Amino acid sequence: MAEEFAVRMVDITKAFGTKAVGTKVVANKNVHLDLRKGEILSLLGENGSGKTTLMNMLSGIYFPDSGKIFVDGNEVTIASPHDAFELGIGMVHQHFKLVNVLTAAENIELGLPGKTVVDRKAIAAKIQEICDRYGFVIDPNKKVYDMSVSEKQTLEIVKTLYRGANVLILDEPTAVLTPQETERLFAVMRNMKADGKSIIIITHKLHEVLEISDRVAVLRKGEYIGDMRTADADAQKLTDMMVGRAVALNIERSEPKDTVERLRIRGLTVKDPDGITRLDHIDLDVFGGEILGIAGISGCGQKELLESIAGLQPTEEGSSIRFFPEGGESAEGEELVGLNPRSIADMGVKLAFVPEDRLGMGLVGSMDLTDNMMLKRYRQGRGIFADRRPPHTLAETVVKELEVVTPSLDTPVRRLSGGNVQKVLVGREIAMSPTVLMSAYAVRGLDINTSYTIYRLLNEQKKKGVAVIYVGEDLDVLLELCDRIAVLCGGKLNAIVDGRATTKEEVGYLMTYLKDTDGKEGQA
Repeated sequence: MAEEFAVRMVDITKAFGTKAVGTKVVANKNVHLDLRKGEILSLLGENGSGKTTLMNMLSGIYFPDSGKIFVDGNEVTIASPHDAFELGIGMVHQHFKLVNVLTAAENIELGLPGKTVVDRKAIAAKIQEICDRYGFVIDPNKKVYDMSVSEKQTLEIVKTLYRGANVLILDEPTAVLTPQETERLFAVMRNMKADGKSIIIITHKLHEVLEISDRVAVLRKGEYIGDMRTADADAQKLTDMMVGRAVALNIERSEPKDTVERLRIRGLTVKDPDGITRLDHIDLDVFGGEILGIAGISGCGQKELLESIAGLQPTEEGSSIRFFPEGGESAEGEELVGLNPRSIADMGVKLAFVPEDRLGMGLVGSMDLTDNMMLKRYRQGRGIFADRRPPHTLAETVVKELEVVTPSLDTPVRRLSGGNVQKVLVGREIAMSPTVLMSAYAVRGLDINTSYTIYRLLNEQKKKGVAVIYVGEDLDVLLELCDRIAVLCGGKLNAIVDGRATTKEEVGYLMTYLKDTDGKEGQA
């Protein structure tokens, strides 16, 4: 019997920019992709390989320049997300498309055609039917702003199924989930597959690809390279297909040597403008010559911790962050609380910071690569004019060493893919030769090859005596990269564990259940 295809994409080509001014970039070139009914297909590729662009065409966000799309054997035209939904295709994006002040049921119903008066009982009943069928847990009356990241993602998937989707596209669905939440998501995906749904998952986590998918398709530089059954694949084969050459998949973690105390954090408390406590009396020591990992589910204080050290976050009375240029044992240290980033730099403290918000805080989207490099160096020029030569050279070096995909150094960074934006930011911060290097999700959105390049760079900084603070979401990487791991839960420091001795399950548990001072435990 012939195979049944849910979707076939034939000779799909898509380019952006204007050829006349030399900025035309081909995102997809003659790509052929098949998705079978009742299949989980993983889509792999390096940054800039065209994965998201291809799926955006299938979901109606972009329109292909050429090529054909077939759904259930029929050639179709998908010119909008509405067209995609009419064909039973839905996409759950990495950044959720929800209205925070509305309930789950209201978000699901929002935008659907129907009567003026909404039948809330009927909506809740249909939501419950979907949850019962696939194993979701969701409260229809819960406001989005009260939901965890996992609950928001569940809502996005239920919203897509509510609209009748038979083909689901999940973009980096496990990016900010704990191991336990990931397992629950995978169980739901298997239930959907058993019900005949077809799923495409975009991810950079190869161990998850091997665990959940039936088949893997690989793109490289916008072109379709091939596919293989997951049963015949391993991490090395897939990486070599993505990159086009052999890549070493190991993090060479050395034992810390000659460590010195660089930061001593005591009683660090941070509240947001609404008075909600984001960090609650954190005590933490940071040493040069080691990589300190910070683990926690999204919103548990990771952002506030790094921004407090960088002088970007107001702290409460009694908070102290002392920096020790010569090591904590023999020096008094310099108090950083109350200082802004410029004052900290004027003290001679070399802090490098890769923030979570790449374009909102780390880089200026409308500026080109050279100008973004200059943001850290403009005060080094003489006279009233800034010297553009060193930043230009640095930009060239970052583009070459980190393989940044860009039409030119004059291209505004907002026109680059998310992964390439991250490469520019990480490369600039490491080039500062810092004493303390802080990174929040440094490899988020990066392909496996570039991710291992970043891990190597962080280890090189560690060997140079730099104190590296690494906030990450992939627990496998945290356990392989970091010397110690501080686990945050509900804004509190729940535990500090040895990266070499702990397990992923232990860290995941500590991220979710808060230890009380009397030894009891409770869910945060």
